[in-house]
Amino acid sequence: MPLLIDSRRLDVSLPAARILQTCPQLEERARNLRSQTTQVVGADKFLYVQQRELATTTPNDSSISILGSEDATTCHIIVLRHTGSGATCLAHCDGSDSENEVAAIVQAVKSLTKTTEGRLELHIVGGFNDQRQLSLKLSRQLLKVFHRQPEDVHLVTFCVTDINDKEENGIHLPIIYGIAVNVKTGEISKATFPDRQPDEDLRSAYILTGGHMVNIYDAENEQLNIGPYSWQPFPNIDFWLNQEDRQILECFSTSPQAEPPHFVQHMKSSLQYLKDNPHPQVSVFPNGEPRSYKKKADGQWERIKN
Repeated sequence: MPLLIDSRRLDVSLPAARILQTCPQLEERARNLRSQTTQVVGADKFLYVQQRELATTTPNDSSISILGSEDATTCHIIVLRHTGSGATCLAHCDGSDSENEVAAIVQAVKSLTKTTEGRLELHIVGGFNDQRQLSLKLSRQLLKVFHRQPEDVHLVTFCVTDINDKEENGIHLPIIYGIAVNVKTGEISKATFPDRQPDEDLRSAYILTGGHMVNIYDAENEQLNIGPYSWQPFPNIDFWLNQEDRQILECFSTSPQAEPPHFVQHMKSSLQYLKDNPHPQVSVFPNGEPRSYKKKADGQWERIKN
């Protein structure tokens, strides 16, 4: 079934700005989202989603009320919500496997939806006018893949690429790097997240070794599950750890001039994790089981397995 705007079939071949022009409400939502003050989201009832991860839950979840992700430069953050069940998925997509990632997002929401009332509503945020036009490619790719889904999907928020672009001192940057979604209300907001636990370095290391998108949250048991992952020892790890910050930035980013200030330190920490754990099936997942966590009353994650 087609991707829809206001119950009208969307022409996915149109540029992002032209798509907004066809729907004043869509353009207004993008403008309002861009102009929001960035909210600082705390750890209480919050789940952070990294690149190539997705998490899905419902308003009945007593542990998680907010899903969020950040550091999207050329990446896009997807929120898909069913208005009848309230089942909400947030995913951080980088274009590595959009076909399977979108299918997983749709299936995750459907699996938590037990009613035929309501519809699937889609929010896409991220990207900017990067020199390599990776953002533009991903925006078009995601629209086309959602357009091919068997279910009707209604595009509600579309703030991507040139719509999400600003220029400072001749350098193009994203206006919005991160968003949060309130699972109870479905509200989308511009946000930043000081708390990105648990296992931030482990999860990032998995991505550096080429890991595919994974679903990290079990809504039925209100439990976060990481892994089990396996990877080959990272090549030339000592060489990379000895490189200057500029070299790390140039080699590990798709958009070096647009990265947030903490990018290099985050990469170095993840690389160090790979050096310390060349065989994670032995050092991190010795029993072949995931690291599982529950949210505590103080907002922190408590490991309950492995």
